[in-house]
Amino acid sequence: MFIKQLSVFLENNPGTLRAMTELLGRGGIDMLALSIADTQSFGIVRTIINSSQIDDAMTLLRENGYIAKVNRVICASVPDRPLGLTELLSVIEESKLSVEYMYSFLRAAEKGTARMILRLDDGKKAEEVFEEHRIKMLSQEDVDKM
Repeated sequence: MFIKQLSVFLENNPGTLRAMTELLGRGGIDMLALSIADTQSFGIVRTIINSSQIDDAMTLLRENGYIAKVNRVICASVPDRPLGLTELLSVIEESKLSVEYMYSFLRAAEKGTARMILRLDDGKKAEEVFEEHRIKMLSQEDVDKM
């Protein structure tokens, strides 16, 4: 079960992140999760938004000179307690999968859980492993209801 993620490339200069988030915000786009990774010359902003807003967000970004694309990622629910994330990572490791990147949701989860966004080296296998281990994955519909 996959959800959609926007990846936006930003120059690594002061104010570029603020300008991008302001553009989306003024366009009525509400970010549900956000991650930023940087190199010396550019950064990658990864964000989850309601799927009904993806086309509008992509149009806004591209019309304003941003390079952006849509990726598929997994949103897994983990127990919000010590070792909750470790249990998920153990399943991933035992299944010989590799985490390419991961970040958490900005929105509060149901009581006692946290939500993690994951990009794994083999998404299809990860989906099967998570189902086998009864790791709850949120659907795009679940995310859209937040």
